[in-house]
Amino acid sequence: MGRKVTVATCALNQWALDFEGNLQRILKSIEIAKNRGARYRLGPELEICGYGCWDHYYESDTLLHSFEVLAALLESPVTQDIICDVGMPVMHRNVRYNCRVIFLNRKILLIRPKMALANEGNYRELRWFTPWSRSRHTEEYFLPRMIQDLTKQETVPFGDAVLVTWDTCIGSEICEELWTPHSPHIDMGLDGVEIITNASGSHHVLRKANTRVDLVTMVTSKNGGIYLLANQKGCDGDRLYYDGCAMIAMNGSVFAQGSQFSLDDVEVLTATLDLEDVRSYRAEISSRNLAASRASPYPRVKVDFALSCHEDLLAPISEPIEWKYHSPEEEISLGPACWLWDFLRRSQQAGFLLPLSGGVDSAATACLIYSMCCQVCEAVRSGNEEVLADVRTIVNQISYTPQDPRDLCGRILTTCYMASKNSSQETCTRARELAQQIGSHHISLNIDPAVKAVMGIFSLVTGKSPLFAAHGGSSRENLALQNVQARIRMVLAYLFAQLSLWSRGVHGGLLVLGSANVDESLLGYLTKYDCSSADINPIGGISKTDLRVFVQFCIQRFQLPALQSILLAPATAELEPLADGQVSQTDEEDMGMTYAELSVYGKLRKVAKMGPYSMFCKLLGMWRHICTPRQVADKVKRFFSKYSMNRHKMTTLTPAYHAENYSPEDNRFDLRPFLYNTSWPWQFRCIENQVNPAEMFLSPCFMSVEEM
Repeated sequence: MGRKVTVATCALNQWALDFEGNLQRILKSIEIAKNRGARYRLGPELEICGYGCWDHYYESDTLLHSFEVLAALLESPVTQDIICDVGMPVMHRNVRYNCRVIFLNRKILLIRPKMALANEGNYRELRWFTPWSRSRHTEEYFLPRMIQDLTKQETVPFGDAVLVTWDTCIGSEICEELWTPHSPHIDMGLDGVEIITNASGSHHVLRKANTRVDLVTMVTSKNGGIYLLANQKGCDGDRLYYDGCAMIAMNGSVFAQGSQFSLDDVEVLTATLDLEDVRSYRAEISSRNLAASRASPYPRVKVDFALSCHEDLLAPISEPIEWKYHSPEEEISLGPACWLWDFLRRSQQAGFLLPLSGGVDSAATACLIYSMCCQVCEAVRSGNEEVLADVRTIVNQISYTPQDPRDLCGRILTTCYMASKNSSQETCTRARELAQQIGSHHISLNIDPAVKAVMGIFSLVTGKSPLFAAHGGSSRENLALQNVQARIRMVLAYLFAQLSLWSRGVHGGLLVLGSANVDESLLGYLTKYDCSSADINPIGGISKTDLRVFVQFCIQRFQLPALQSILLAPATAELEPLADGQVSQTDEEDMGMTYAELSVYGKLRKVAKMGPYSMFCKLLGMWRHICTPRQVADKVKRFFSKYSMNRHKMTTLTPAYHAENYSPEDNRFDLRPFLYNTSWPWQFRCIENQVNPAEMFLSPCFMSVEEM
C-alpha cells in the first residue's frame, strides 16, 4: 500500500469579477499540479470571483457567475483524477458564506464554509458573510440545477467536516482561522487529520511574512502533520497587494516556498511527502496522543480515491528547506513595483507620469517604476509570454521585446520637473540626473506664468495682491501662495499625462503618480488637490524612514549614483521664496516634528489605538531619557492638533499601496471622523494634570542623563 503523497498548492493573481480570467488561471494551476503528479490541488480564498469583490458580494450576479465558473471547472477534463479545492461565495438557506468547494471527477465532495471571518484593518468579511458556527456539524445543501445536471447530485454535505481517502484524512481551514486562538487545525489534528489545507487572501505588509511562516511551522511542530497554504497574489483591483508566499510544511519544517513577489499569474508548488513521517512524529508526542484520545470526532466524508500510488517505494520525497526572507527594502522594491505593473496592464494605459521634484519621495517612486521595468525584463527573459504580451500592448508595438530596463522605462515613464521662482537649481539638477540614469522621458517646465495668470485673476477681482511672509505677508497669504503653486502642478501633471504622448506621436495616455509618504499623510502635510492628488500612489503607505533606507538600497542595487545627493539634501517643498538662492523652507521645520517622531505617533495612534492621553503616558516612558514631561506633552498636543486639523484631507487621498499598519488612509482602512474639535479640551486637560507630577518624579532621572 502506498504511503507517499504528492500535493499541490498555488498562488494565483486573481482579479475581482474577472470570471473568465480567473477560470483560466485556476485551470492552468490544476493542469500544472497534475503534470507534476499531484493528486490534491489547493487554491486561494474566493479564487473564483476574486477576493476583493467587496460590496459586489451582495449581488446575486456574483453568486450566479461563481456557480457558472464552478460548472465549467467540473466539466473540464483538466479537473479529472485530482481532488480540486476551490474558493467561492455560496448562499445556504439565504445566508451568504465564504466557502471551499471540494470536488473530484464531477462530484462535489464537500462545501466547507469559513468559521472565523477576518474583520479588522482592511478586512470587512462580516459585512458580506456570516461565519459557520456549528462546529463538527454538516447539513444538506441543495445544489443549483446547473450543477445538479453535471454532477447528478441533488444534495451535498455543507459544513464542518473532513475528507477520508483510502490512505489519509484531509481537513480545511480558511485564512483567518489559522490566526485565531483556537484554530480548527488543533481539533482536526487531534482527530487524526494528517493533511490540513489553508486557502488565504492575505495581503502584503512590510515585515509580515515571517509571522505567516512561523504560524504554519508551529502548527505542524506542535501537532505533526502536513500543512498546505495557498494565497492570492498581485493587485486584485484595489489598494492591497496579495503577496503569495504559498508553502508546504510538515512536522515543523518547510518543504516548498512560493515567491512573495513575482509577475507570474500562476505559481504552483508541489511536494512529495511520506505519511509515515507524520505518523511516527505524532507517535512520540505523549501529550498530543493523550489529548487525541479524548478528541470529539469530525463528520467524515468518504472519498473513493487515494493520494498515493501502490508502487511508490522508490519514489523520491521532498527535502526540507530554509525559508528565505526579503529585507524590508527589498520588499519595498518588489511589492509596490508588482502592484504598479498589475495596475498599468489592467488599466489599459500607456505608462506613468511622475512629477519629479528632486526629493526623496518622488525619487523613491521613480525607483519603483525602474524596479518594475527590471522585473518585467527579467520575466520576459525567463519566457513569461503573458508579461511579453502585456508589454507589447502597453507600448503599442507588436514586435517589441524589452531587454534593457532603461529602454523600457523611457517608453512607459515620463518624469516632469515643474520649476518655479522658488525652486533651487540643485533640485532641478538632481531630478534631471536621476531621470537620465533610469532612462525616463524627462520634461522640465516653469509654472510661473500659470501662477502669475491665476493670481492676476484674483487681483483683478479683489484689487488685492497677497505677499509671502518673507515679503511682509500674513500667514494666510503665505499659505495661499504656496497652495496655488502646488495645485497648478496638479493641473499641469494631468494635462501632460493626457497629451504628452500625443505631442510625441505616441499612442495612449498616462497614469499620474502621487508621491506623498504615509507620515506626511498622517499629519496632513500636503496641499489638498495638489500633485499628491494623482491616480495612484505607490509610496502612500510607506514611512519616510523606510523610504530613505529603500533609496539607499537602490544606489547599489540599480546603480543609480544620482540618489546619493538626493539623500543628502534636506526635505523641502520649495514653495516659499529662496534666501540668497538657497532653500529657506524644510519639511520638518514646517511640520514642527521629525519624520522619526511621526512614525512613532502613527503606530501608537493606529496600531496601539491610543488617544492623546494614553499616548502621552506611553511616551513619558519611551522618551524619558530624551524629553521632559513638558516636552512630551507639547509634542503630543502639537501632533493631535495638526492631525485632527488636517484629517479632512484623508477623504481625498490618492489610492495608495497599503504597506504600513499605521496608514491614515480614510477610504477603508482608518475609519475615524474627519471633523474634530481640534483643541481636544478634555483630553489635553488630562495630560496637563499629569505634567507637573511627572516632572517632579522624573526630573532627577532626566537631569542625570543630561549631565552624563
